Amino acid sequence: TRDDIALRLKEDMQASLAQVIPASLHDNDILANPLTVNDPNGLPVTVYRGAMGARVNALAWEVVGQGYAGDIRLLMGLNANGEILGVRVIAHAETPGLGDKIEINRNDWILGFNGLSLGNTPQAQWAVDKDGGRFDAFSGATITPRAVVGAVKKGLDWFQANRTAIVNAPMVTTPVMEE
Repeated sequence: TRDDIALRLKEDMQASLAQVIPASLHDNDILANPLTVNDPNGLPVTVYRGAMGARVNALAWEVVGQGYAGDIRLLMGLNANGEILGVRVIAHAETPGLGDKIEINRNDWILGFNGLSLGNTPQAQWAVDKDGGRFDAFSGATITPRAVVGAVKKGLDWFQANRTAIVNAPMVTTPVMEE
Protein backbone atom coordinates (compact mmCIF):
# COMPACT_ATOMS: atom_id res chain seq x y z
CA THR A 1 0.00 0.00 0.00
CA ARG A 2 0.96 3.64 -0.30
CA ASP A 3 1.49 3.95 3.48
CA ASP A 4 3.80 0.91 3.50
CA ILE A 5 5.87 2.39 0.67
CA ALA A 6 6.11 5.76 2.45
CA LEU A 7 7.19 4.04 5.66
CA ARG A 8 9.83 2.01 3.81
CA LEU A 9 11.22 5.13 2.10
CA LYS A 10 11.39 6.90 5.48
CA GLU A 11 13.20 3.93 7.03
CA ASP A 12 15.66 3.80 4.13
CA MET A 13 16.39 7.52 4.45
CA GLN A 14 16.86 7.20 8.23
CA ALA A 15 19.35 4.38 7.67
CA SER A 16 21.24 6.41 5.07
CA LEU A 17 21.30 9.51 7.27
CA ALA A 18 22.68 7.45 10.16
CA GLN A 19 25.65 6.54 7.95
CA VAL A 20 26.54 10.17 7.17
CA ILE A 21 25.53 11.93 10.42
CA PRO A 22 26.80 10.23 13.58
CA ALA A 23 24.27 9.93 16.42
CA SER A 24 26.76 11.68 18.72
CA LEU A 25 26.20 14.93 16.80
CA HIS A 26 22.45 15.22 17.27
CA ASP A 27 19.60 14.60 19.65
CA ASN A 28 16.82 15.49 17.22
CA ASP A 29 14.82 13.49 14.68
CA ILE A 30 16.67 14.61 11.55
CA LEU A 31 13.82 13.68 9.22
CA ALA A 32 11.17 15.58 11.18
CA ASN A 33 12.01 19.16 10.19
CA PRO A 34 14.07 19.39 7.00
CA LEU A 35 15.05 22.74 5.53
CA THR A 36 14.48 23.55 1.85
CA VAL A 37 17.05 25.75 0.09
CA ASN A 38 17.29 26.44 -3.63
CA ASP A 39 20.25 25.26 -5.70
CA PRO A 40 21.93 27.56 -8.28
CA ASN A 41 19.23 26.61 -10.82
CA GLY A 42 16.43 27.56 -8.43
CA LEU A 43 15.51 23.94 -7.74
CA PRO A 44 14.69 22.95 -4.15
CA VAL A 45 17.25 21.02 -2.12
CA THR A 46 16.09 19.27 1.05
CA VAL A 47 18.68 19.67 3.80
CA TYR A 48 18.47 17.43 6.86
CA ARG A 49 20.03 19.03 9.93
CA GLY A 50 21.32 17.28 13.01
CA ALA A 51 21.34 19.41 16.13
CA MET A 52 21.91 19.37 19.85
CA GLY A 53 19.19 21.63 21.16
CA ALA A 54 19.00 24.48 18.65
CA ARG A 55 22.67 24.25 17.58
CA VAL A 56 23.16 22.70 14.15
CA ASN A 57 26.14 20.33 14.20
CA ALA A 58 25.67 18.33 11.02
CA LEU A 59 23.80 18.45 7.73
CA ALA A 60 23.01 16.10 4.89
CA TRP A 61 21.47 16.43 1.45
CA GLU A 62 21.39 14.67 -1.87
CA VAL A 63 23.79 15.44 -4.72
CA VAL A 64 23.74 13.92 -8.18
CA GLY A 65 26.54 13.07 -10.59
CA GLN A 66 26.23 11.91 -14.18
CA GLY A 67 27.71 8.42 -14.34
CA TYR A 68 28.34 6.07 -17.24
CA ALA A 69 24.83 4.60 -17.03
CA GLY A 70 22.87 7.62 -15.78
CA ASP A 71 22.44 9.56 -12.57
CA ILE A 72 24.39 8.59 -9.47
CA ARG A 73 22.43 9.81 -6.45
CA LEU A 74 24.49 10.40 -3.32
CA LEU A 75 23.74 11.49 0.22
CA MET A 76 26.51 13.61 1.69
CA GLY A 77 26.86 14.59 5.32
CA LEU A 78 28.96 17.47 6.63
CA ASN A 79 29.65 19.01 9.98
CA ALA A 80 28.70 22.68 10.41
CA ASN A 81 32.22 23.74 9.37
CA GLY A 82 31.95 21.98 6.00
CA GLU A 83 34.01 18.87 6.73
CA ILE A 84 32.66 15.69 5.17
CA LEU A 85 31.29 13.21 7.70
CA GLY A 86 30.28 10.68 5.08
CA VAL A 87 29.07 10.09 1.54
CA ARG A 88 26.83 7.19 0.56
CA VAL A 89 25.29 6.05 -2.69
CA ILE A 90 21.50 6.17 -2.68
CA ALA A 91 20.95 4.92 -6.24
CA HIS A 92 22.89 4.22 -9.43
CA ALA A 93 22.84 2.04 -12.52
CA GLU A 94 26.60 1.65 -13.00
CA THR A 95 28.12 -1.55 -14.36
CA PRO A 96 28.24 -4.39 -11.82
CA GLY A 97 31.82 -5.34 -11.03
CA LEU A 98 33.19 -2.01 -12.29
CA GLY A 99 31.26 1.13 -11.41
CA ASP A 100 29.51 -0.39 -8.42
CA LYS A 101 32.72 -0.02 -6.40
CA ILE A 102 31.24 3.29 -5.25
CA GLU A 103 28.92 1.30 -2.97
CA ILE A 104 30.13 0.93 0.63
CA ASN A 105 29.19 -2.76 0.68
CA ARG A 106 31.42 -3.43 -2.36
CA ASN A 107 34.47 -1.28 -1.65
CA ASP A 108 35.69 1.27 0.91
CA TRP A 109 36.55 3.83 -1.81
CA ILE A 110 33.65 6.11 -0.80
CA LEU A 111 35.21 6.49 2.68
CA GLY A 112 38.05 8.47 1.08
CA PHE A 113 35.91 11.61 1.33
CA ASN A 114 35.59 11.44 5.13
CA GLY A 115 37.31 14.33 6.87
CA LEU A 116 37.86 16.35 3.69
CA SER A 117 36.66 19.90 3.13
CA LEU A 118 37.30 22.77 0.75
CA GLY A 119 39.56 24.21 3.45
CA ASN A 120 41.88 21.20 3.82
CA THR A 121 41.95 19.89 0.25
CA PRO A 122 43.37 22.03 -2.58
CA GLN A 123 41.06 22.72 -5.52
CA ALA A 124 43.17 20.67 -7.93
CA GLN A 125 42.90 17.59 -5.70
CA TRP A 126 39.12 17.33 -6.22
CA ALA A 127 39.56 14.99 -9.19
CA VAL A 128 40.45 11.38 -9.90
CA ASP A 129 44.13 10.49 -10.06
CA LYS A 130 44.01 10.18 -13.87
CA ASP A 131 43.10 13.88 -13.91
CA GLY A 132 45.79 14.85 -11.38
CA GLY A 133 43.57 14.57 -8.30
CA ARG A 134 43.69 12.57 -5.08
CA PHE A 135 40.90 10.03 -5.73
CA ASP A 136 41.55 6.61 -7.26
CA ALA A 137 39.92 5.93 -10.60
CA PHE A 138 38.66 2.40 -11.11
CA SER A 139 40.30 0.43 -13.88
CA GLY A 140 37.78 0.34 -16.73
CA ALA A 141 35.31 2.64 -14.99
CA THR A 142 36.87 6.10 -14.67
CA ILE A 143 33.60 7.87 -15.52
CA THR A 144 31.94 6.61 -12.34
CA PRO A 145 34.44 7.91 -9.75
CA ARG A 146 34.86 11.09 -11.78
CA ALA A 147 31.08 11.66 -11.49
CA VAL A 148 31.08 11.00 -7.74
CA VAL A 149 34.04 13.30 -7.06
CA GLY A 150 32.44 16.01 -9.19
CA ALA A 151 29.10 15.71 -7.40
CA VAL A 152 30.70 15.84 -3.95
CA LYS A 153 32.79 18.87 -4.93
CA LYS A 154 29.69 20.65 -6.26
CA GLY A 155 27.93 19.80 -3.00
CA LEU A 156 30.76 21.36 -0.99
CA ASP A 157 30.76 24.46 -3.20
CA TRP A 158 26.99 24.80 -2.75
CA PHE A 159 27.31 24.43 1.02
CA GLN A 160 30.06 27.03 1.18
CA ALA A 161 27.87 29.50 -0.74
CA ASN A 162 24.83 28.79 1.45
CA ARG A 163 26.43 27.86 4.79
CA THR A 164 25.23 30.84 6.81
CA ALA A 165 21.62 30.51 5.65
CA ILE A 166 21.57 26.75 6.24
CA VAL A 167 23.29 26.65 9.61
CA ASN A 168 21.57 29.76 11.00
CA ALA A 169 18.02 29.05 9.80
CA PRO A 170 15.69 28.62 12.78
CA MET A 171 15.82 25.09 14.10
CA VAL A 172 12.59 23.40 15.15
CA THR A 173 13.71 20.26 16.92
CA THR A 174 11.77 17.09 17.40
CA PRO A 175 13.36 14.66 19.86
CA VAL A 176 14.42 11.26 18.61
CA MET A 177 11.74 8.72 19.46
CA GLU A 178 13.05 5.63 21.19
CA GLU A 179 11.72 2.38 19.76
